[in-house]
Amino acid sequence: MAVTSDILRTWRAPRDVVRDHLARGKREDRALAFLMIACLILFVVRWPALVREAELTGAELDRLIAYAMLGTVVILPLLLYLVAALGWLLGRLVWRGLGPFGARIALFWALLAASPAAVLYGLVAGFIGPGPQATLVGAIWVAAVLWFWTQGLRAAGQEPGA
Repeated sequence: MAVTSDILRTWRAPRDVVRDHLARGKREDRALAFLMIACLILFVVRWPALVREAELTGAELDRLIAYAMLGTVVILPLLLYLVAALGWLLGRLVWRGLGPFGARIALFWALLAASPAAVLYGLVAGFIGPGPQATLVGAIWVAAVLWFWTQGLRAAGQEPGA
């Protein structure tokens, strides 16, 4: 199935999508692809807010974009591998069948599946600016990531050897 179809399906049945990804076998390249695509989307999502910041403060836009790229495309993936490892350690307390690969797929897919909400947040933050609207949309995005992640961990914990 296409990734876009799986993203839409995740908003209805997150556990089913993670189960499907795990049924395709342990492929670290797929997990890394999910992570890097999600991080690239998060990088692009920052652009409207960075343009707004550059216009309001007089900062150099190319420098702001370079820092955003360093943070989201280089540093964030490393931190997310650490978060996935911590999620695996904590998840094993609840789901005995949870493996490290399943924990990574659950987190990385949750970030990618919640990317439509992240795009909306980036647009709101860029065009409207900070305020209750951006806070509300940001909270929806974070809630979606957390919901998809916990449901993915649950699905991965029920799969033997995931």
